[in-house]
Amino acid sequence: MQRDELVDLNAFMTVAEEQSFTRAAARLGTSQSALSHTVRRLETRLGVRLLTRTTRRVSVTEAGERLLQTLTPALSSIADEIASLSELSLKPSGTVRITTSEHAAISLLWPRLRQILPEYPDLHVELSLDSGLTDIVADRFDAGVRLEETIARDMIAVPIGPPLRMAVVGAPSYFAKHPRPIRPQDLSQHRCINLRMRSSGGVYAWELEKGRRALRIRVEGQLTFNNAPMVRQAALDGFGLACVMEDQIQEHVNAGRLIRVLEDWCPPFPGYHLYYPSRRNASAAFRLVVETLRYRTDRET
Repeated sequence: MQRDELVDLNAFMTVAEEQSFTRAAARLGTSQSALSHTVRRLETRLGVRLLTRTTRRVSVTEAGERLLQTLTPALSSIADEIASLSELSLKPSGTVRITTSEHAAISLLWPRLRQILPEYPDLHVELSLDSGLTDIVADRFDAGVRLEETIARDMIAVPIGPPLRMAVVGAPSYFAKHPRPIRPQDLSQHRCINLRMRSSGGVYAWELEKGRRALRIRVEGQLTFNNAPMVRQAALDGFGLACVMEDQIQEHVNAGRLIRVLEDWCPPFPGYHLYYPSRRNASAAFRLVVETLRYRTDRET
C-alpha cells in the first residue's frame, strides 16, 4: 500500500464518521474542496461509490460500509500503537544497552544504577563489559563508556566521573629488597608487572607526566596479565611494581599494604564519559540513564 492510499482511506473514514465534509475537513485540518477531491480519487481507484452526497448530509453506501468494517479496527489498532509509542517516550521503560569497561562498570555505573532500578521496574539495563573500542552503532548499543581521549569526535560525550589518576605502587616486602624509584628512568632497574590491553593486544606502556614532560615507558618483569585486579594482586604479593588506577589501590595504600612511588609523575587526566551518536528521539529510559550517570561535582562518586 502506498502512503497516499492510507491518507485517502483515513479521509474517507473521517467523512463517514462526521457525516459531513465540512466537519471532517476541520478535523483533518484541510479544506472542504481538497477533502472532496481526496475521496473522489479513492472512489475512482476502487471503482465504486463509497459516499452518497446530498445538500443536507453525507451517508455511506453499501460498499462504503463494507470498507468501514475493515478500516475501523485496523486504523484504531494503528492509532493505539502510536499512542503506546508516545507513552514510551514519556515513561522510562524498555532496554538500554551499554558497552563499558569493567572498571567503569564497578566504580561508576552500578553504584548509581542500583539506586534507580527499584523505582522503575519497566526499565531494563544491559551492561556489556568489554575493554575494546566497540562500534556501538554496528553492535546496536545505545551508548558506550570509555575515557574521553578514546571517543570519536562525532559522538556526543557526557562526563560520568571525576578526573582519574594512575598510581605506581609496590608492596613493603618488595621495597625491603629494592630501593624506591625516584625518577621514571629508575624503573629499568625494577621488576614491573605488565598489563596486556584487551583492546589492542599490546602491552600497556606506563604513561608518566611531569610539567611539560610526558613519557611512555616500556617496563620489564616476570609477569604479564590482561586483567587489572590480577596486576594489583601480584603487586600486593610482592612480585614487583604495578601501574594501576589510583582508586583501585587507595585502600591498600591507606592500610600500608602498598607503597606509592613516583606520585609527582602521575597527574590527573579526564575520566570516563558516556558517549552516543545522537540526541534525536531518545526514549525516556535512555534519558533517565544519561541523567543518572551524568557527573556532578556536588555528588560523591
